[in-house]
Amino acid sequence: MGAAVPFKAAVIVNDRADLAALAGAAGVHVGQEDLPPADARRLVGPAAIVGFSTHTVAQIEAAIREPISYLAVGPVFGTQTKDTGYSAVGLELVSTAARLARPIPVVAIGGITIDTAESVLQAGATSVAVIGDLLSQGNPRGRVAAYLQRLAQHRV
Repeated sequence: MGAAVPFKAAVIVNDRADLAALAGAAGVHVGQEDLPPADARRLVGPAAIVGFSTHTVAQIEAAIREPISYLAVGPVFGTQTKDTGYSAVGLELVSTAARLARPIPVVAIGGITIDTAESVLQAGATSVAVIGDLLSQGNPRGRVAAYLQRLAQHRV
């Protein structure tokens, strides 16, 4: 995990709090079928980042009572990257999550592109998680730069 330090990056391990703790990662992201956030927090420690995926209002309401660092909501739009078993939740659930979770940051994920990212942020997300669109042009570095340029004026 030390390789991320020179780049001022934080490594967040998906699903596996035990591996995050063993690797000294900055944190872990867990889903509805993974270790509950409170148990993940016990494994990674009080200073680590713990993120938690949600897909419904009921899940959001339960999540905000957990010791989480951020709440993820999605998939906002249809996505081919990962089958979550949930249909696209849309911008309305992003807005609901932002309202219910405040002051917990909300990360929107799923099917977000450079053309939809701003609308997701305007709906209330603190940030967006993007995978597929970064790879869509065959130049991830250039695509990240394009996102940063496009979203620079949007400060939450």
